[in-house]
Amino acid sequence: MLKRLEIQNYAIIESLELDLKNGLTIVTGETGAGKSILLGALGLIMGKRADTKVLYEEGKKCVVEAVFDISDYNLKQIFEDEGMEYEDETIIRRIISPNGKSRAFVNDEPTNLSVLKALTDNLVDLHQQFDTLDLHSVSFQTKTIDALANTLDLVDAYQHEYASYTKSKKKLVVLEEKHRNSNQEMDFLNFQMKEFNEAELIDGEQEEKEKQLVKLTNAEDIQRVGNLLFHSLEDGEINVIDTLQSLLNEVSNVMDSDESLAQLYERLSAVQEELRDISKEGNGIADETEYDEGLIDELNGRLNLIYRLQKKHNVNTLEELIEVQDSISSQLAGFGDITQDIEKLKKQIAKLEASLVKQAQVISKKRKKIASDFESKVHALLVPLSMENAFIKVSIESLETPGPSGMDVISFLFAPNKGSNFKPLKDIASGGEISRLTLCIKSLVADAMTLPTLIFDEIDTGVSGEVASRMGEILASLAEKHQVLSITHSPQIAAKADKHYFVHKNDRADRTVTAVKELDQEGRITEIAKMLSGNPPSTAAIENAKELMT
Repeated sequence: MLKRLEIQNYAIIESLELDLKNGLTIVTGETGAGKSILLGALGLIMGKRADTKVLYEEGKKCVVEAVFDISDYNLKQIFEDEGMEYEDETIIRRIISPNGKSRAFVNDEPTNLSVLKALTDNLVDLHQQFDTLDLHSVSFQTKTIDALANTLDLVDAYQHEYASYTKSKKKLVVLEEKHRNSNQEMDFLNFQMKEFNEAELIDGEQEEKEKQLVKLTNAEDIQRVGNLLFHSLEDGEINVIDTLQSLLNEVSNVMDSDESLAQLYERLSAVQEELRDISKEGNGIADETEYDEGLIDELNGRLNLIYRLQKKHNVNTLEELIEVQDSISSQLAGFGDITQDIEKLKKQIAKLEASLVKQAQVISKKRKKIASDFESKVHALLVPLSMENAFIKVSIESLETPGPSGMDVISFLFAPNKGSNFKPLKDIASGGEISRLTLCIKSLVADAMTLPTLIFDEIDTGVSGEVASRMGEILASLAEKHQVLSITHSPQIAAKADKHYFVHKNDRADRTVTAVKELDQEGRITEIAKMLSGNPPSTAAIENAKELMT
């Protein structure tokens, strides 16, 4: 509910504050005094755009602040979704700077107009003549029937599951699109993977084969050097080992005479043994080395395949090439996972849809059961409002698949006169008819659903006397459980007020400003009497006003 509205520097309002309560609050006043300006300021709180033309004083900022008690509206999710701090008593503020910049705040946290509108749509229902009214919306019409059919909780549970259903369907579309777009990529990856599979790469083989190729291409030189070592060290007519042996023989003859020569003998013997080993290894290398042109071609072919793949995939080593192969393999496996995910998601969607259909059937049955009773009750309320020949009809068409609120499309059709065909409200109902219909329908659902603060701006236009009195009774009844504000020119409606504000103009030397005062009992009698007869009110009008207020 709206607890307080404070306005500073807006239009012809310099500064004012309204403290509001539950029940029926009536706003009356002189023509042009600024009653509609109050609604304009409230519109800023509801996310409407504004410019510097609204400034009372051009050099000062305009501030409109509203305090709401939102404890009964289940709005925590909106706050969580927008990352805002939830408070049962929520303060919404709009500031329009002289430079035209507009800022919005919820509980002192900056926000944008779309969030403000989404939030206040749940807090304020502003009904003005000829506006696009919520009575025209499919959503409101559906909620009305659900409230009377006692299916609001069922629909809430349905919508919770429907959110999962739509989320899963959107995910399926994304996955299927990804799968379609990936077919070409998958073919390319399969082609690359085929090359790798045919190559049968072995970790470390490149280095090994490069060494083997170098040895084979240099086989003749290797053989020559090996034979040279064997011949020079041991096998030739004049060789190193024989020469060392001669030296050893000479040294052995005198080494007993000199300890240093004995040490040299040992060292020469060791050298001789090492040279014999070198000779044998050289001979062995020469024997086992053989030029093999076929093997060289085979190695070149294998290495060229590896080099070509490295160049193709822009890598320098076999290890990096194997990593590319593993990556392609993983990507291909991922495509397989998408297919599995798609099938799994399809089964999940089918299961959710079956559950939604079952719930929707229960909801639809209850809706259809209450429809005719609703039609009769609306007509009964319209009769005393001078619309005895007007009828409303609830059209319930079935959907083939689950929709946001079930499998029904609900619309209100209206026939205002005898012989009229039923047509959608927006196509046939006048502003006055819509006003009365809105009042009747909201009074019917008042006990069944939580309504926002209801604001009616001159819904009494075109009616008077008994009809206006009946409208006042309906407003008063509606206000027993909901906060209702009504701007009115009707004394019959004003007489039903729990709280009565009078809007008037104060003429200053330099300009005119709007002021608002709350009327006490005597003030109310006087104001209603003026509405009946003019200013000053007649004695009969004063008595009539007292009678209306009883």
